[in-house]
Amino acid sequence: MIIYDIFSNNSNHGEINLTGQVPLEIPLTNMLKTLKNPESTNNTIGETMELLSFEQEKTRVSPEVKKVSPSKLTILHERTCECAPNHMNCLTAKEWLKSQLGVWEFYYNGRDVRNKNIHPAVFPLSLAKRVIEVFTHKGELVIDPFTGISTTLLAARDLDRNAVGFDINPKYIDFSKNRLAENALIGTAQQIPILDDARNLAQYFENGVVSLCFTSPPYANLLNRQRLNKSRRGDQRKNEQFLKVEQYSQDERDLGILAMEKYAEAIKEIYRDIKPIMKPKGHAVINIPDMWWSAVKYGKRVPLHIAVYDAMTEAGYELRNTIIWDRRNIVNGVGIFGYPSNYITMGTTFEYLMDFWVPPT
Repeated sequence: MIIYDIFSNNSNHGEINLTGQVPLEIPLTNMLKTLKNPESTNNTIGETMELLSFEQEKTRVSPEVKKVSPSKLTILHERTCECAPNHMNCLTAKEWLKSQLGVWEFYYNGRDVRNKNIHPAVFPLSLAKRVIEVFTHKGELVIDPFTGISTTLLAARDLDRNAVGFDINPKYIDFSKNRLAENALIGTAQQIPILDDARNLAQYFENGVVSLCFTSPPYANLLNRQRLNKSRRGDQRKNEQFLKVEQYSQDERDLGILAMEKYAEAIKEIYRDIKPIMKPKGHAVINIPDMWWSAVKYGKRVPLHIAVYDAMTEAGYELRNTIIWDRRNIVNGVGIFGYPSNYITMGTTFEYLMDFWVPPT
């Protein structure tokens, strides 16, 4: 579905060399049909890009447009460290010991994005770094099917890992490109945000190249409603998020508008397609909370982590570890909730990091 450099000799070949190039999210077949003469050099760049922009926008709003298989990415995926072959990461014994604790705590720092108008749910950069450090070596390949504003890719850049992230929201991909450009470091690894549906992700890679798939997926349709801030103290409820719908988009491809059954089915299908491109014993780590649904009498606990577990096992993965992300240090302004007749734990104080792997055959 995507061509990255329309002026490159690689444009119509079976592979795309991304070294030093900035991706352009343009459907290949629509581009070729739209250009007056794709073989000619008479079209100015301005005219070409105007036509491409039109075609891109038309594809966005026309779900019936026929999908085209993207070319394979040419991106490195082998370790560049000097670790022993039987090591699963580059951690020292001391770092390993710290990471094997089942409760992790993180802090946001100056490079994190906390503005919910940019993105409603961004995990800390330090969380992404910890996951990447535990499950990969330097030089290996990380993917994020729901990259958002690409915190995973930024963490991968800091750690000299190759990474590719996918999202259907063009604003998030644009922000990701700028974010990665602003935080560029010296290194050989590549980090590439791509505007495309996670359902198409596996088509970009050869089999057996991905070491880690890490993401925080949408939470089914549980955020697709006005925010009431019932968990906040009364004097803090009517903040700038009050009554806002903090759903990522209303795009029909967005998992965040799906009811639970369809959501679980979509997760299963996406990860089933991802499984062949994973290395043997490759890990898929999913950050997910449980939710409280207050739209029914007495409220209702929605165990998203159970839906994810079922979907992943049906897709052929095996649960290896459950890690608790302890969020108590970043939650503030919490009000009393359910008192005095309905005891409800605060779901905002922790989330799950569910670690699955591709079982060895």
